[in-house]
Amino acid sequence: MTLKDRCRVIQFADFGDERGKLVVIEGNQAIPFKIKRVFYIYDSDSTVVRGQHANKESEFVLINVAGQSKVRITDGKEEFIVELNKPMMGVYIPKMIWKDMYDFSSDSVLLVLASTHYDGKEYIRNYDDYLKIMGEIHD
Repeated sequence: MTLKDRCRVIQFADFGDERGKLVVIEGNQAIPFKIKRVFYIYDSDSTVVRGQHANKESEFVLINVAGQSKVRITDGKEEFIVELNKPMMGVYIPKMIWKDMYDFSSDSVLLVLASTHYDGKEYIRNYDDYLKIMGEIHD
């Protein structure tokens, strides 16, 4: 299975009428996990890079509910970039996948849904350490 297959782009149903739009996202349905944490990133400069880590246990769905940003996703062997620019699309990132979020528009609000509560010990924040771990896993 390729990295793009594992980190798939999700299209959420876009409901609405003359009053406006409505996007519904439900855990264990539109996304493949129960949501335990929600946070969002905003007011990031276009030159800022966020993320820069992998998680041993957490899965994520990233959605730009306003504006746009890019996400570089890699497992140390494959890499691709997703441009999040529609509030009805997101990208699923399973555990042990490295992510960098960048190129934020001035109005960007990047919503993140997570499968776990925050635990700083499950973060891998050094890319060389990540590559070493992934080399051991891939071998």
